[in-house]
Amino acid sequence: MSNWIEIGYMHEIPRLGSRVIKAAQGNIAIFRNSNDEIFALGDKCPHKGGPLSEGTVSGRTVTCPLHNWRIQLDNGIAVTPDEGCTNTYPVKIEGNLIYLELNS
Repeated sequence: MSNWIEIGYMHEIPRLGSRVIKAAQGNIAIFRNSNDEIFALGDKCPHKGGPLSEGTVSGRTVTCPLHNWRIQLDNGIAVTPDEGCTNTYPVKIEGNLIYLELNS
């Protein structure tokens, strides 16, 4: 069963920034890139568990602040040559409101 929850407005997340949502699944990082695309990933780098929400957003990737692993925002997969992935979560935008889908 899916559960869409309202998590805030677009303007509340700065371009090239993020915010963290606490959920039963753990911390979820919500990212906004320079094209105003919104992505949701588990807030743990697959390498050593670094906080992706504190990383640098560039294009459709985020760079982990601990060891510079780049993670693709759209699918959570590490950019080659690194290997691993983090959970992704569906998001949708209605007007300026952002919704996050959590499976229950």
